[in-house]
Amino acid sequence: MLKINFKRSAAAAGALCIALTLTFNPGFAQKNKKDKDKEHDKPITDTVRGGDIAGLKFRGIGPALTSGRIADFAVNPCNHSEYYVAVASGHIWKTTNNGNTFEPVFDNYGAYAIGCLAMDPKNHNVVWAGTGENNHQRALGYGDGVYKTTDGGKSWTNMGLKNSRQIGMIAIHPENTDVVFVAAEGSVWGPGGDRGLYRTTDGGKTWEKVLDISENTGVNNVLIHPENHNIMFATSEQRRRHVFTKIGGGPETAIYKSTDGGKTWNKLSSGLPGGDMGGIGIAISPVNPAYIYAIIEAEGESGGFFRSTDCGESWSKMSDHTAQGQYYNEIICDPKDVNKVYSMETVSHVTEDGGKTWQSVGLDNRHVDDHAMWIDPSDTEHFFIGGDGGVYETFDGGDHYFFKTNLSVTQFYRVNVDDTEPFYWVYGGTQDNNSLGGPSQNISYAGVSSYEWIPTLGGDGFFQAIEPGNPDIVYSAYQYGNIYRFDKKSREGIKIRPEPVKGEETYKWNWNTPFILSPHSPTRLYIAANKVFRSDDRGQSWKIISGDITTQTDRNTWPVMGRYWGIDAVAKDVSTSPFGTAISLAESKIKENLLYAGTDDGVIQVTEDAGRNWTKITRFPGVPEYTLVSDILPDRFDENVVYACFDNIKRDDFKPYLLKSTDKGKTWTSIAANLPENHTVLTIAQDFIDKDILFAGTEFGVFFTLDGGKIWTQLNAGLPTIKVPDIVIQERECDLVIATFGRGIYILDNYSPLRQLKKETREKEAFIFPVKDALMFSRDGGYYGQGSNFFYAPNPEYGATITYYLKDVPKTLKDIRKEKESKLAEEKKPIPIPTLEEMRAEENELPPYLLFTIKDMSGNTIRKMAASPSKGTSRMTWDLRYANNYNVDLNGDKFNPYSAGNGGFMAMPGNYTVSMAMVFNGEVKELAGPVEFTARVLNNTTLPNADRAGLVAFQDKVSRMINAVNAADEVAKELMKRTQYVRQSIQNTPGAPFGMMETAAALEKKLGDILWALHGEEPKASDEENRPAPPPVMMRLGAIMEASWGNTSSPTQTQRDQLALLEEELPPLLLQLRQIAETDLKNLESELDKLGAPWTPGRIPEWKK
Repeated sequence: MLKINFKRSAAAAGALCIALTLTFNPGFAQKNKKDKDKEHDKPITDTVRGGDIAGLKFRGIGPALTSGRIADFAVNPCNHSEYYVAVASGHIWKTTNNGNTFEPVFDNYGAYAIGCLAMDPKNHNVVWAGTGENNHQRALGYGDGVYKTTDGGKSWTNMGLKNSRQIGMIAIHPENTDVVFVAAEGSVWGPGGDRGLYRTTDGGKTWEKVLDISENTGVNNVLIHPENHNIMFATSEQRRRHVFTKIGGGPETAIYKSTDGGKTWNKLSSGLPGGDMGGIGIAISPVNPAYIYAIIEAEGESGGFFRSTDCGESWSKMSDHTAQGQYYNEIICDPKDVNKVYSMETVSHVTEDGGKTWQSVGLDNRHVDDHAMWIDPSDTEHFFIGGDGGVYETFDGGDHYFFKTNLSVTQFYRVNVDDTEPFYWVYGGTQDNNSLGGPSQNISYAGVSSYEWIPTLGGDGFFQAIEPGNPDIVYSAYQYGNIYRFDKKSREGIKIRPEPVKGEETYKWNWNTPFILSPHSPTRLYIAANKVFRSDDRGQSWKIISGDITTQTDRNTWPVMGRYWGIDAVAKDVSTSPFGTAISLAESKIKENLLYAGTDDGVIQVTEDAGRNWTKITRFPGVPEYTLVSDILPDRFDENVVYACFDNIKRDDFKPYLLKSTDKGKTWTSIAANLPENHTVLTIAQDFIDKDILFAGTEFGVFFTLDGGKIWTQLNAGLPTIKVPDIVIQERECDLVIATFGRGIYILDNYSPLRQLKKETREKEAFIFPVKDALMFSRDGGYYGQGSNFFYAPNPEYGATITYYLKDVPKTLKDIRKEKESKLAEEKKPIPIPTLEEMRAEENELPPYLLFTIKDMSGNTIRKMAASPSKGTSRMTWDLRYANNYNVDLNGDKFNPYSAGNGGFMAMPGNYTVSMAMVFNGEVKELAGPVEFTARVLNNTTLPNADRAGLVAFQDKVSRMINAVNAADEVAKELMKRTQYVRQSIQNTPGAPFGMMETAAALEKKLGDILWALHGEEPKASDEENRPAPPPVMMRLGAIMEASWGNTSSPTQTQRDQLALLEEELPPLLLQLRQIAETDLKNLESELDKLGAPWTPGRIPEWKK
């Protein structure tokens, strides 16, 4: 048997790699598979490093109105509120409170697609994860092996089998948990790799293949008998999917049994289908482990639901009931009833008589398409179901469900934006979760809730288009080109797909049919099947503007898995688009009627005259023939330039193919440059100002280039490792908006700093990028009291966002010492111990900090803000408020430059400047600026304030009043405390005359009267319930504050009157405090000093010999 040690050196691992060659008909690719981790060993020539742009962070906007496809659960058997969720293409999430909150725990590893989970039965902090979605439907992600956490999901380690692509199941030995079995399905798109059943006996350090079927067939299930652990079952699955076809089974699909703990295996056949089989689901009843159930997809009518009552030795067909093996065929036995079995399906079913009859599982307000289930062994009416719509929980056997509303893992195929003011909307088409639209942000502190998104069309969603200048007209489509025009006001939709006229055959539509709005006419639409169509009246009528744009290849003329398959092959081409369809479609923004169409069989068609004449291109340097054209981008600046990317994943080829033509497609050159080897390029976008700035969405992220494709840098701050199938730019806001396939939509707000991130900028000591206009508005608080599971997508930080670049950070004394010590340690030299003086100097040294100064156009400094310095690009935001002059609070009882407190009242609209300085070692060094920017009012009020300057002047006076009142309160309390100490000291001094005590008591009464004037009666519940009395100072001030804080309206007369009363009532109190502090109390303390009385706060002791 083949043993592989996946923990050896990189060189040894490389030596063990097997070169696998996949050969199709002429023109098909030959692919040398390599460990994709080797890309990290390449020398980095990228001049823009990730650290240079770390401050440009993506903002996830969800939504969670719908969730996404769930692959598996791992539930703590001792605490059912703690569980892990494997998301088919959205990583792993953990909850410790039954889904009230979820935490992503696998965001930045080598895979985003998860197939299965297994929790160690003896140590629930140990969880194994199999990467790669474990089915073979049309849109799935692949993985890089099996991972393991030993700390409850805090960190994960890749344990090997990196070329398994899709892992079906993991089984942990119940007694010796270092023994683990992994059912490696292998790539669905090609042969070879880590395929079969693997076993480790040392916790994943080494692996042994214990069941090897063939280069085309892997293992998708593995079970260990719960009582006799030497008995095991495994199912093999022969399947293959390419762009042009899908074969859902074959002669190598089978059920196997081992009676020696997995060392040897026997194929089971008695009572099972004799011909080719497809997907198999298998389960052992925990009630009676002699009962084994299997749901089998097979050729003809031979498939169905099977049962063995003798531990797999013989089988009986209980019914014809089955499900699609390419997407489902997972069964779960009830923990208490041996005859009750659940089958995950489009609408899941359950049998209570061992499979003879079936009824649907309750679907009340629940999404269809189920893939995972966990049943509470102590209460079988309580279970989780995970499907295409997310996670659902029931406590009544499926009659009703809780939906976990905070798991934002929607798979988006496409994304687009509109031009709504003031905040644009984002639209996207999702995998089986509708076409959706929602605001990119709002005016709420909380953010955008799921309630603010709307579905524009049901089903799977794909391309979206919104009419420029009229965002109430939205175009959405579900699968196979079923395009609708949606009226956002009325919520009506009308289907407008072109249909064949008399004498025509039906058109060939792709699952993800492309359509676009012309940039030259807001009512002109293009859509493409195997032909291209044009409408000039919003889809009311169409005309064909091309013939068949594909190669018109018969997909049945190509072999699959080394042979040809007839029409009776298991699930042949089921849930597979017709071959020879359009995938991508684009029109030049600078030349009307210059159109490009890309197909799934490797063709780019070009027309310069709106379709009267087309040029067919089928050869592209370095790109295998017939490779799907994933995206086409006509250049925004030069009509002769066009970009194209190609996706060859479904032929097991993961290379990034990204090309550029300068002659409208006649010739091409690669600009993939340093893109990682496994980052298949799916989409491309271009900046609308700098022609050399391009963005590429890949299988595992998004990249940009500043030089037209010579060097690429990944944009990953705030973004998990995830597939990015579409990118769009909202030009008004200069936002980069991306669709992810499993984590919703992300926005990089204002990416414009990239335009100036050239070498000359990065060589400067520091730089402030142009500051975008800041919108001023009053924010609301969102929906109150919705609980922790209510989903909000965060808004951008409110205010003026300042993006800056810092080349280096000054080193502290401690930094310098540690560097020297590190070098001495490397040289194996003695390390000197710092002196006490040196250690004190280190402790007392204040680390460097950045100081940002905001000034108005009169040169007045209105705000200073500190930020911790870090190399590269960073961002900080001024909240458009003046500095507050409230009482100072010390953070940690010492000076902290970052503890400046919250801002005060809103600043005036207008122009401001920002400059940046470095403060270190008692010196201030100016680094950058001033840079001018504008703060402008949103104008979203019904009664706008005509005198904003008057409001600011009033608020300035209120701010000064707040400072004075709060200071008076603190002084009065401090003086009261000092006076009480003085009284106690007088009491404890034998020689003190009683008159001093009377004087101190009188001071205490005066201070009590001042505090009463400030606060009044302490309410038991609210001030309004107190007895009628003169309003205290704090009540008047509170009335002003409550009415004006965060408000842009003109001050009311009531507010003005209250302020006038405060200006009348406060000064006498301040005079009294000054008299007490500077005279009365000082005199008493002087008398105490003369008497040698015990010390009290505020007195400095004297020493006399």
